[in-house]
Amino acid sequence: MAVDLSPAKRPEWLRVRVPSGRNYEELRQLMRSKSLHTVCEEARCPNMGECWAHRTATFMILGSVCTRSCGFCAVATGRPMALDWEEPKRVAEAVQQMGLKHVVVTSVNRDEMKDGGATLFAATIRWIRRLNPGCAVEVLTPDFKGSRDALRIVMDAHPDVFNHNVETVPRLYRRVRPQAIYQRSLDVLSWAKEMQPDKPTKTGFMLGLGETPDEVMALLRDLHERQVDIVTIGQYLRPTPAHLPIERYATPDEFRMWAREGKAMGIPHVESGPLVRSSYHAWDQLKATEASHGADE
Repeated sequence: MAVDLSPAKRPEWLRVRVPSGRNYEELRQLMRSKSLHTVCEEARCPNMGECWAHRTATFMILGSVCTRSCGFCAVATGRPMALDWEEPKRVAEAVQQMGLKHVVVTSVNRDEMKDGGATLFAATIRWIRRLNPGCAVEVLTPDFKGSRDALRIVMDAHPDVFNHNVETVPRLYRRVRPQAIYQRSLDVLSWAKEMQPDKPTKTGFMLGLGETPDEVMALLRDLHERQVDIVTIGQYLRPTPAHLPIERYATPDEFRMWAREGKAMGIPHVESGPLVRSSYHAWDQLKATEASHGADE
């Protein structure tokens, strides 16, 4: 398996347009009017222009300040904000105004809280369902410090997709995710599948942080063993000079190769490409996974 491990200048396939257009401006104003945060903005997602132009967004609840300091993430680290118990309703109202059919809800880490913010996740799911019947709700949660009770609170609200990102291979955790534990993230994915076996589980990771092909293959095997239904693989892009450097740029051919490897193992859906992120094409991923399961029955 030949993979180029050398860094290079940013290639053409990673160039994206600056966000603009009527839909983008309308959505930006809507978020500000309801005092809501999106991970699209906070994490400086390269797909924000495309997604917002199609009136889709990933809402970030529990404030905009994280208790962790991951080396790849642009979200601010520090003392978190007080909980806003009206936030779930405002998210649901924004979903209603946007006319969404699939919404993704994520959050910062709130390690200072006993339930890690799980109660607010559950309230957000229920408010979205109350105001938007028929809208699919996907959650992208923290690891809740390995609390099954916290995870149970979220799963009892019956999200349509449960997502928790592993982000990278286990060897790199100390550098990339210093407050996280690889096995704990795998456990969260396993527990979610146990609690709601009929609902898809999902995770994602990045290339370009120093991983080797053998490590990526082992990671995919771990995810398959945990019965993960959807895997997203994208290129790590350094948000600022203060973040971890990019070790290399994986080519589009390599991303296609990993998609083939994951599917050959039996993972139902692998979304793999330089600009792929957790929520990118989330609606299509759910439909593709449902179709795959239907074909297997």
